[in-house]
Order: sequence, then structure tokens, then C-alpha cells
Amino acid sequence: MTGAESERERDKRRYQRLLFDGVAERYQAVRPGYPAHVVESVITTAGLGPGAEILEVGCGTGQLTERLARPGLRVTAIDIGASMIAAARRRVTSTDVSLQVTSFEDLDAADASFDLIISSAAFHWIDPEVAFTKSARLLRPGGWLALLGAEEHYDDPLGAALDDLWITHGDTGGAWERRPSDPAAVAATGLFSAPSCLTDSQEAALAAGDVIALESTRATFLSWPQDTQRHFADELRQLLGPQPAVRLTRQTLVTMAQVRRDHG
Repeated sequence: MTGAESERERDKRRYQRLLFDGVAERYQAVRPGYPAHVVESVITTAGLGPGAEILEVGCGTGQLTERLARPGLRVTAIDIGASMIAAARRRVTSTDVSLQVTSFEDLDAADASFDLIISSAAFHWIDPEVAFTKSARLLRPGGWLALLGAEEHYDDPLGAALDDLWITHGDTGGAWERRPSDPAAVAATGLFSAPSCLTDSQEAALAAGDVIALESTRATFLSWPQDTQRHFADELRQLLGPQPAVRLTRQTLVTMAQVRRDHG
């Protein structure tokens, strides 16, 4: 269980998860991928070898898919957005990767089909009563669930000012923003072994224009009226000022858990 959501919260979540498809090109240009050593750690932990089957939920433009595509591994990558899948097809050409436009809820797959189900910053968009129960059902005995997330932490004073800017421009209290942490959510289901966690931090620098583009790919921003989006972007541009680049820390969070053999 991940906690009940109200009808309003559910409507908002289902609406917001469709918005990314409208900015697929921007998303591909400015959203960071995952470090190669983090993906390698997931594959090693899951014990994937030749013939292993992977399901990637919410593949977006294929940044993670590209890292998963390697000889001997078969990847089924799904996303709810047709534009996202089109971008992923341009990026990933391996014949061992199947890209499909579908939601996880609607995915037609046989029980015990996969050795690893992996999702990058997308699992919280799934209907909560489906997310973990269907994952457990689709995993083979001993299979793994891996949930990845990424956070950008800008150096102050920009970081604090940007937080204030998000608050100033309105409603950010959607259901998914109050969700429990991935480890807590996984553990609460009783369907998986105790989750293990990995945190990786990388320092980076972004051009001011890229900061604005990146922040304009957030679901909250995309759900605002165009006037609000423009005001937010203008105020962020003022905060950035003439500096050519800003410093930040990119933090990757990984939660992995093995499906319990007695979950059924």
C-alpha cells in the first residue's frame, strides 16, 4: 500500500503524467541521464545475465534504455507518450529493445515475464493500487524491482531563491509530491524483501539557459497556465542574472528490492 489518494489527487496525477509528451524534445535536450556506473550497479545487483528480460517503465526519450541495451539482455521499454517513444526510437536502435506506447496499467504481459522491472522517476505516476502488485506479479521468482530518481540541488543563494519561486507561483501539493520515500513505499507492500539503497552525487555546472529549460520540464510548471509559466521563467532569468553558468549537485537515488517468493 502507498496510501489512499483523493479523487482530486488522482485526477491531477493522471493529468500531469501526460504533460511531458508535449515537451519531448526539450526533455531530451536538458534532462540528465544516469551515470553508467549506477546502471551497472543495478544490473550487477539484479544478477542479470544472457537471456534476462527487463521491463523499463516510463522510458521517456530512452536515456536509461540506451544504457540498458547491451548484448544478451532483452529490454521492453514502455511510455505513455507517443512523442517520447518516437524520440527513444531515434536514440535506441538495438533489435533487443522493444519500445511500446502504453501505460503500465494497460501493459499486456504474462505473469513472471521479467527478471528486472526498472523505472526512472516515473513509478509515482502509476495508479498506486497497481504499481507494486502488478510489478510483483510480472517478476519471475528472484526478480528485482529498481526505482531510480534524480534531484538537482543548486548552490545557494540560487537554490533557496528557486524554492521560494516555486512556492510563490502556486499549488505544488499534488498527491505524488507527498508520497512516501521509495524504500518506505516498497517495504510497506510486503511483496518484496527489505529494500537496499544507493545514493550517487555528481557536481555539475549548467548554463543559465539550460537551467530555465530544465526547470520548465517539471510537471508542476507544465500544468500552469501560459502566463504563469512565462512569469516564472522571467523571474528565474532575473535570479540567474548575467552569470554564464551555475553550480549544482546532481543526486541519483536508487532503491532495489527482490520480489518475495511467497508473495502470491
